[in-house]
Amino acid sequence: MAQEREADGPEPPVVAFDFDGTLTVKDSYTAFLKWRTPKGAWIVGGLTLIPAALAYLIHRDRGRIKAAATKVYLGGVSRERLEADARTFAEQHSRSLLRPDAVIAWKRWRKERVRLVIVTASPDLVVAPFARGLGADDLIGTPLHFDERDRATGAFAAPNCRGPEKVVRLQAAYGPALRVRAAYGDTTGDTEMLGIAEEPYLRVFSGRP
Repeated sequence: MAQEREADGPEPPVVAFDFDGTLTVKDSYTAFLKWRTPKGAWIVGGLTLIPAALAYLIHRDRGRIKAAATKVYLGGVSRERLEADARTFAEQHSRSLLRPDAVIAWKRWRKERVRLVIVTASPDLVVAPFARGLGADDLIGTPLHFDERDRATGAFAAPNCRGPEKVVRLQAAYGPALRVRAAYGDTTGDTEMLGIAEEPYLRVFSGRP
């Protein structure tokens, strides 16, 4: 096996794309939650989340408020149902969510010997159908936590994949030989990931479907 790896050469470098706001025109997770929630339940849920929103003004922890919204809107829903909903959502909304200029850049990298990876704070379960549609080599996101009945608890199974956690997750996935050829992001939540890239790109996409 060692000889085979040597013959094939080193592992291809990573080109990392943030998802929400970079590949998409808006936050995909909020859009997904609103899409699958009846209007009345969406409004009631928003009222329920007021204390969490007020607390966010103090702690500024996006992971906490996202977990609170997840518990309100997805708590008790089965993994199977969520995966099916995510597939349907992507089928119906990929064209209206994905930035055309970002997709062009993605396809341009596809022609090179690189590993195309989406690194996102959104739940990986929700982004997975989009990643498959784009032909991503890997997806690193925030995993939802499921109970013994395989139902969403409203918590996350790992830290929110934002800021320094993006670098932690990339290093965990690709080890000490990690080389990030390029990285694309649009907020301070991507700063650390851009910082380890040979070619960092911040807010370079502005196209709309």
